[in-house]
Amino acid sequence: MTTILAFGLGTLLGALMGWPRAPKAIARYLFPPLLVFSAIPFYLLGLVLVYLLSFQLKAFPTFGGYTVGTIPNWSNAAFWGDVLYHSILPALAIILGSIGSWALGMRAMMVTTQGEDYMVFAEAKGLKGSTLFLRYAVRNALLPQATGLALALGHILSGAVLVEVIFSYPGIGTTLFHAIRENDYFLIQGIIIGVIASLGIATLILDLLYPVLDPRITYKRS
Repeated sequence: MTTILAFGLGTLLGALMGWPRAPKAIARYLFPPLLVFSAIPFYLLGLVLVYLLSFQLKAFPTFGGYTVGTIPNWSNAAFWGDVLYHSILPALAIILGSIGSWALGMRAMMVTTQGEDYMVFAEAKGLKGSTLFLRYAVRNALLPQATGLALALGHILSGAVLVEVIFSYPGIGTTLFHAIRENDYFLIQGIIIGVIASLGIATLILDLLYPVLDPRITYKRS
């Protein structure tokens, strides 16, 4: 979920920064922080968020997936809210750590599409700015982004393990960390096989979405 959110937000921000008709203030004020966030690892950003938002502002809990002593009850709306409240900081660490790279990549692709022949032809036809932005620029710039998303799914576990350990979050990463410490090879193999299967399914879904993004791509036999 954090990877998909970071992909969506970063792609949108990058498209706006690379669009020449967008307000100049967007690129001026967003580019520096996004560049900084793209260079900070997930776990280091998580430590910074714990110090600022948990110890200094005391706005979020420092650890756990829900309040200590709470009996999990998924039919209770209050428990759902508690779980969501505890997941904000770990999710924020991963989103802020990866949104910069998505935005910078999308901005570069948007700048590249400006000089393409189809953009010049679309502008000569007098199409609306929203049509040029969404159907011509963003749609063609999304192809490398979609490929990058498929590749980024393989790095989710490596970054999420340290983030979950820092926040003591009861997720797959924490389970894998304890399995490695306790030499539980069967649990390690089970988690890795599950991750590989998930990556295969996610990559297949993204592969099937390519014809939707680019009509020139087809899987029909000629």
